[in-house]
Amino acid sequence: MDEKIKNRIKDLVKFGERVIATKGGDSYSTYVDTELFYEFKASSLSFQKTVFKENHPIYIEFLKGCEFARSNDADKGLAILKAASIEIEGGWLTTVSELVSAEIFSDFLEMAEYLLRQKYKDPAAVIIGSVLEEHLRKLCHKNEIETEFEKDGRLEFKKADRLNSDLYNKSIYNKLDNKSITTWLDLRNKAAHGQYEEYNIEQVVLFYQGVLEFITRVK
Repeated sequence: MDEKIKNRIKDLVKFGERVIATKGGDSYSTYVDTELFYEFKASSLSFQKTVFKENHPIYIEFLKGCEFARSNDADKGLAILKAASIEIEGGWLTTVSELVSAEIFSDFLEMAEYLLRQKYKDPAAVIIGSVLEEHLRKLCHKNEIETEFEKDGRLEFKKADRLNSDLYNKSIYNKLDNKSITTWLDLRNKAAHGQYEEYNIEQVVLFYQGVLEFITRVK
C-alpha cells in the first residue's frame, strides 16, 4: 500500500508539471489549460483527502492555494504536492486509508458533482469514467474474472470494454446494464481524447447519475 501511495503522488507531480507546461497569456495575466488544471486539482484533492485527511495543513493549503486555472495557482499546487511527496517518502504518515475503497469512490464522485455544478463537463466525465472502470475491476476480482491477459510474453490490463463483456457473460449483471456501460465508456473515451463537442453537459449529468446508481446497486 505504501508503494501505491508513493507511485500515485509521483504521477500527480508529473501531471502538475504537464499542467504548468501549458502556461500562456500576456503581461497582465497568465493561465494554464482549464481542462487539465481541474482534472489535476480533482485528482490531487481526492488523494490528499484520503491520505492526509481534511484537517492536515497540506490538504488545507492545496485547497486554498490551487483554486483557479491560473499559472500561479498551478505553481502553488505543484509545490504543495512536492512537499507532500517529501512527507510520504520520509515515512511521516501516521494513518493511511485504503485507496481502492467505497470512500475513494465517494470522494471522486463528489468532486465530479462539484465540477458539473461549475459547468466543467469534460474533467467530470473523465473522473466518472475512472470510477466506473475501477468498479468494473473490483467486480471482476470479486467474481474471479481475470483482469489481465498475456500478450507477447507479458501481462497487460484488460480495457474497460472487455471487463464489461466478461462481467455480462458471467451474468454478473443484465443486458441493459451491459449496454448502459458501453454507452458510458464511449462518453468517457470521447472526454479523454478531447472530443468535447461530441457530447453535452446534460449527457454527463446522466452519466454521473447512472454510474452512481450502478455502483450502489451492483456490488
